[in-house]
Amino acid sequence: MDRESLEVDVLIVGGGPAGMAAALRLAQLQKEKGGEPLAIAVLEKAREAGAHMLSGAVLDPSALRDLVPDFKEKGAPLATEVHRDAVYFLTRGRKFKFPITPPPFANHGNYVISLNRFVKWLGGLVEAEGIDIFTGFSATDILFEQQGKDAAVIGIRTGDRGIGRHGEKKSTFEPGVDIRAKVTILCDGVRGNVTKSLVRQLGLDDGRLPQTYAIGIKELWEVPKDRVAPGSVTHTLGYPLKMEEFGGGFIYAMPEGLLSIGFVSGLDYRDPMFDPHVVFQHFKRHPFVASLLEGGQMVRYGAKALPEGGWHTIPRLYSTGVLIAGDAGAFVNSIRLKGIHLAMRTGMLAAETAFDAIRAGDVSAAALKAYEDRINAGPVRRELYPVRNVHQSFGHGMLAGVGYSGLSLVTGGWWLRDPMPAHGGWERMETFAEYYSEGRPDPDAPANPVKIDRQLTFDRLTNVHYSGTRHAEDQPSHLVVHDTDICRTRCREEYGNPCTRFCPANVYEMVDAGDGTRKLQINASNCVHCKTCDIMDPYQIIDWMPPEGGGGPQYEGM
Repeated sequence: MDRESLEVDVLIVGGGPAGMAAALRLAQLQKEKGGEPLAIAVLEKAREAGAHMLSGAVLDPSALRDLVPDFKEKGAPLATEVHRDAVYFLTRGRKFKFPITPPPFANHGNYVISLNRFVKWLGGLVEAEGIDIFTGFSATDILFEQQGKDAAVIGIRTGDRGIGRHGEKKSTFEPGVDIRAKVTILCDGVRGNVTKSLVRQLGLDDGRLPQTYAIGIKELWEVPKDRVAPGSVTHTLGYPLKMEEFGGGFIYAMPEGLLSIGFVSGLDYRDPMFDPHVVFQHFKRHPFVASLLEGGQMVRYGAKALPEGGWHTIPRLYSTGVLIAGDAGAFVNSIRLKGIHLAMRTGMLAAETAFDAIRAGDVSAAALKAYEDRINAGPVRRELYPVRNVHQSFGHGMLAGVGYSGLSLVTGGWWLRDPMPAHGGWERMETFAEYYSEGRPDPDAPANPVKIDRQLTFDRLTNVHYSGTRHAEDQPSHLVVHDTDICRTRCREEYGNPCTRFCPANVYEMVDAGDGTRKLQINASNCVHCKTCDIMDPYQIIDWMPPEGGGGPQYEGM
């Protein structure tokens, strides 16, 4: 098949905080050091910059301050500075405030932001430097010069367009474009499809702990303006989770009565009936939370996965012709609940490494190892290494995790076994027979039902409507289930089809097959691109791939 090709010096895959920071840093280096201008391109799968961006979000401005020292003068959309922190332990009907704010939850000097608007602003700075941002184009394949562990990455291929739902080429068919680059910087986010493929093909996670994840579900609410002071940041532990489960809630107040409210649930739970969306609805029904939302209106919804595993799960971040930055490289501080500044910092360091390598005419793995050296010598390692075992400690329950987290502030993360042993989250899920020894639950009925009133609590489909999600209907499903027979047989018997519960968007349904059994139905157009199915499927037979032409959520203001 004939394909168009484009040649650049640096290709950045993903236009989030890491990708935009990398592009902007490259532009700065060109101004500082002169020489032949580099051809730089940013590839972003969303319809516009920032459209797929979702976070809490509280921003640590340290990386932003280094990248754009005059960020206030340039109009950075920082909603409000944090003025108040509070941490509560919740029981079913009560709240208990921590007498002091644990240091990781202290946010003095940080800002509550909309990540969507922040990334859109960064994109404007990038374009002002003359760098092209190609929106609506997704990377689907890696281009190699050769195969095997020593393969050199020479770019990516974008997805074909104009393919019908049954795989047929429509009259609008356009083959994907080969974009060749001297250095490709992968910033395709948590469980990014390109990074996932690269890590597997080159064995970049050999010798590392398995990555663990969480899912964050968030709503944006409008409430009376005088109810919560802007800049108030609240975190919760406890209800509605069991002591064996990891997670907690967050409530961030912005000006004009806007509240970011959400719940993070660890994707390493044991109970096959666990439902993160239902947990979030129960959280909102708690008297403390419900009192904040009373009389308000939900205006946006979204969900995304978070890499929670920490320092020991970060893969090798370089190979010949390629670097990995941001969430794609698992740069999140799970004890601080922050990753935006780490994404930006690693994007900047990747840019500096790529710039030096191209100028020197050497983009080999040996030359690009300088990226890892920069990370190890700077603030990224200083922040992440002392908390390297924190998430793993929660595998022994909330009390053990909280206790070890506090201890790590004194010990610098030391433990008898370092790294602390861990398993992939999907491996921790138990079967019905293991977890429900006293009787098998009904897989089609929620284990912990919640009343849906569409005022405080919402069903999945209503929430999806508020995510602004749109996909072209006549295209192949971007959610590839490699053996649907497992879904109706083994999975239904052993786990009760957990995909129908861990997906926050009603993508997966078990429907009547017409012969007394049930079959899997995939509602791909509902997908909010959280990647949870790719992560938590107990048989690891689901692959999330980017859809055609910018499809997905529209996280305006999130």
